[in-house]
Amino acid sequence: MNGDNERPIIALDESVDMAVGGQAVIEGVMMRSPDAIATAVRLPDGTIELRKRPYRGFVKTHKYLDIPILRGAVNFFEMLIIGMETLNWSADIQIRYEDKINGKESKSRSFWNTVLLGGSIVIALIVALAVFFALPIWIATLLGLSKGALLFNLVAGVIRLTLFLLYVSLISLMPDVKRLFRYHGAEHMSIFTLEASAPLSVESARLRSRLHPRCGTSFILIVALFSMILFGIADSLFPVVFGHLQSFPERLATHLILLPLVAGTSYELLKLSGKFRSNPLFRIFMTPGLWLQRITTADPDDEMIEVALCALRSSLEKEEAIS
Repeated sequence: MNGDNERPIIALDESVDMAVGGQAVIEGVMMRSPDAIATAVRLPDGTIELRKRPYRGFVKTHKYLDIPILRGAVNFFEMLIIGMETLNWSADIQIRYEDKINGKESKSRSFWNTVLLGGSIVIALIVALAVFFALPIWIATLLGLSKGALLFNLVAGVIRLTLFLLYVSLISLMPDVKRLFRYHGAEHMSIFTLEASAPLSVESARLRSRLHPRCGTSFILIVALFSMILFGIADSLFPVVFGHLQSFPERLATHLILLPLVAGTSYELLKLSGKFRSNPLFRIFMTPGLWLQRITTADPDDEMIEVALCALRSSLEKEEAIS
């Protein structure tokens, strides 16, 4: 199996950014095209379970939202909801399979699984905000950096990035997460194959890189870096407007209010990095995110690539039929 050391990212030069994205799920991959969302999951018996539904983005449906940054924020939160729902389905389909094999009734269990998973997602979001958002601000406050807004946010940002890198590195050691990251790699390789106008086959996808410039991992890194700048500006203006330095709750509230702006701007920057991937300046901009993807992706096996391609082909069926 070839690794990225033997497979340089020449695909950046030979590919064109397309409005197709995806996400790794439990034993599978979700692919989203402009018109459909398709999710393919490998079941324990080796078969592939496929689900497809029509898709029309919220911004497309409501044209007044199609404004730079605003559309980025809307698209980000829409993708977050879709990602959670798809992850829920991939977990549920595995449980249904096990229940079917064991001769158990799966409807009630499926319902409670949805409830429990939905609750766990809410708890996970709260914990993520507490650890990766509030904790760095609190630590920087304890360090006595409140008077210098730019230094405060630089230190808080470095703490935030350190915590994230530590978290990702630790969970990457878990077997289930390792498989998820391998499906993540299969997703990227499949999308690269499409963008290079190459045949959507396992053999062709195997030649592509698993590191893609338009990835959620890169998005998180952009958010962390851009938030340092925006939060620093906001904190500098706070004493001018209100006449006093921020307390911890005030700083927390200010940064929380600005999160949609951070998300929207970061989303637009991520889209630009995919569109201008061959530009030398954007290559420099993309590099840290690609480095980080060496942790959040891994080389998939052929069966994983097959699943990703199955989802991709299904999501594109309408476009292919039209052409």
